[in-house]
Amino acid sequence: MSAQKKVAFYTLGCKLNFSETSTIARNFQDEGFTRVDFEEQADIYVINTCSVTDNADKRFKTIVKNALKKNENAFLIAVGCYAQLKPEELAAVNGVDLVLGATEKFKVTDYINDLSKNDLGEVHSCEIEEADFYVGSYSIGDRTRAFLKVQDGCDYKCTYCTIPLARGISRSDTLENVLQNAKEISERGIKEIVLTGVNIGDYGKGEFGNKKHEHTFYELVQALDKVEGIHRLRISSIEPNLLKDEIIKFVSTSNSFVPHFHIPLQSGSDEVLKKMKRRYMSDLYVNRVTRIKETMPNACIGVDVIVGFPGETDELFLETYNFLNQLDISYLHVFTYSERDNTEAANMEGVVPKNVRAKRSKMLRGLSVKKRRAFYESQLGTTHTVLFESENKEGYIHGFTENYVKVKTPWNPKLVNELHEITLTKIDEDGSVRFDWVHQPTEKTVNLSELI
Repeated sequence: MSAQKKVAFYTLGCKLNFSETSTIARNFQDEGFTRVDFEEQADIYVINTCSVTDNADKRFKTIVKNALKKNENAFLIAVGCYAQLKPEELAAVNGVDLVLGATEKFKVTDYINDLSKNDLGEVHSCEIEEADFYVGSYSIGDRTRAFLKVQDGCDYKCTYCTIPLARGISRSDTLENVLQNAKEISERGIKEIVLTGVNIGDYGKGEFGNKKHEHTFYELVQALDKVEGIHRLRISSIEPNLLKDEIIKFVSTSNSFVPHFHIPLQSGSDEVLKKMKRRYMSDLYVNRVTRIKETMPNACIGVDVIVGFPGETDELFLETYNFLNQLDISYLHVFTYSERDNTEAANMEGVVPKNVRAKRSKMLRGLSVKKRRAFYESQLGTTHTVLFESENKEGYIHGFTENYVKVKTPWNPKLVNELHEITLTKIDEDGSVRFDWVHQPTEKTVNLSELI
């Protein structure tokens, strides 16, 4: 394959998808392709799809159109969760040449010997039962933090979720491989690693192709904490029933793990949680939040919640709203329920009208703004370490403290990927936080010509 061939990538969905896109991109680069930005002209465009929300399905067609505007003869490849669930649907989208399912996406370069356009997209997708092997991934190169995949698939049977259908059974990377990947990331000068997977608290299951846990998530956390050169480790999202006391306690005294937890709730109503077939009730969730705040008062706690699930009456929604309002959490990720083929919930009674779903979503988004503001206010006057990011946004550089407070200061390229101690002082109009330097970074100052 000519070294001149250019490939571009677009990722929809979660952190796990970002880590996998990076791995697929490195496979292309190993084959002599040049990676370019998706906004540039390329010979091949790879779109890593998501199936979690309705919106992701619709956005796919728009992304394909945008790619074809750059190069109408480009070879278009769809991979990822939606490609596994609805391969024929994606193959029928005008301009799509190749659709690869769960087991094929990491072998994409094997399928592109001929880059001539197809009248109809060619599909290679497996029965999901065949997705029983593990491919390790991590993302680098485009951020000051890396997403490190440690686990894939899920054995839970939540009634609204297609992820087990899209990604297969729960399986894990070996401890040795995770530690090796973490070491490689740290050697590249990346300061923060975010652990990612579908159900990372289930880590260790299927580590050696069997169902028993060879290692636990707690053991993984302990081992990663000893890897030299990593300044920060962040747990992306963990089920409340798998967030054990020992993990919370370990994070509170850890060298590298930061006091930031993202814990899916989905509903504050026990009646709805039962219908969703979640593996806990609301009292366990309260217990986890309380335990975190007891050991780490400044910890940031994010919550996933779904509105408009079948059977969610006004009263049950208010139960969720009041539950979250009273809870000491920091922000919400709100998902509006959307029906998914081959899920139990799609056939349940008590369908909530779309306009009611939208109204409830708006209410919880408003609550999230209030919660984040209250959390930020509680942090004013406290001292933290910030990691600055690489983007110049309207003359400012942004960064996140270890407990996920977003801060800003006038743009200075010398601060990128740097850790600095700061004291939070006030909340800006855009919601981010201003600060004072604990130690003024005088050696980092630059002259005006460098900023222009």
